[in-house]
Amino acid sequence: MILSIICFIFILGIIVLVHEFGHFIFAKLFKIHVYEFAIGMGPVIWSSEKRREKKIKEKKKVSETIYSVRAVPIGGFCALAGEGGEEDKKIKKENLLQGKPVWQRFLVMFFGAGNNFILAFLILLLAAFIFGSPTLSTEIPVVIEGSPMYEAGLRGGDAIKKINNKNTKTLDDVRLYMALAGEKETSFAIERDGKVTNYKITPLSGEAMKKAGYSFGIQFDNTLKRGFVRSINYAFGKFYSIARQVFITLKELIIGGVSVKDLSGPVGIYSAVDQTREAGINSLLTLTALLSINVGIMNLLPFPAFDGGRILFLIIEKIKGSPVKAETENMIHNIGFFLLLALLIYVTFNDILRLF
Repeated sequence: MILSIICFIFILGIIVLVHEFGHFIFAKLFKIHVYEFAIGMGPVIWSSEKRREKKIKEKKKVSETIYSVRAVPIGGFCALAGEGGEEDKKIKKENLLQGKPVWQRFLVMFFGAGNNFILAFLILLLAAFIFGSPTLSTEIPVVIEGSPMYEAGLRGGDAIKKINNKNTKTLDDVRLYMALAGEKETSFAIERDGKVTNYKITPLSGEAMKKAGYSFGIQFDNTLKRGFVRSINYAFGKFYSIARQVFITLKELIIGGVSVKDLSGPVGIYSAVDQTREAGINSLLTLTALLSINVGIMNLLPFPAFDGGRILFLIIEKIKGSPVKAETENMIHNIGFFLLLALLIYVTFNDILRLF
């Protein structure tokens, strides 16, 4: 349990650090004053403020930014001067966020998520290079004899092109759509020798297949293959596949294919880390990449309080030729923040219920 908690804190800490560093590095690049760069939320555990004050008294050169580590290892922030539209008379106007051109503010807001995407790609590349990479093909390696798919006539070498009329670009799509199908009859578009045939198959229960959940009878190929070029191709392919899963899930959430009850918060993420840790470092690296891509995409959604919400206001400013009133924008972001907080509490409550 202690090892799982350490892994959980380390993974979230890295993702948050990289995200906030994206905002930080571009703020510094464009000479925007940064009040504080913090990892974690809540009470301060460590801060550079006292050391900074000591240097000021000694008339030594100091950083304008306070660096801190806070008690709750979820989240973090990079406090920029003028971020809320306020003016600080101690800071030059050209060093305030709102004093910068729209394109500079866009890059500052975007590269939190941008850094998460870069981190995820590098992790996937590193994992594939060290441990090898599995296939992402939708070709079925083995169909278990006696399973619903076998009885329907499917065999190893067949490729799944669609599930319930939804395109399957990668093996991750196949796994996701089969999971969403549950125990219901499911349609498959199967390609064999260049010809596509449609099948309707009802999965057997886990007890009947002697495994958890519902099974159609596919035995997935988890063989890892090495090679530098293969690793690069896999990193690009897996990145695309994970990002695609996020958008599919968001779409299913909107149309009702996925319930809000199925979402996971910090407790759910901890459970995933705990289960994945037992599978080894390679699985933990893949999970870290998955979480990093999720954080990046979610932050770019045009929702108040997210980076994407702030980018949306920049787009509005560019279209109308003047910024939205700071009071109006802040009010909208505050409403969004409280809605997100309510969702987090609800999701966390459901995560706790699933543990018992």
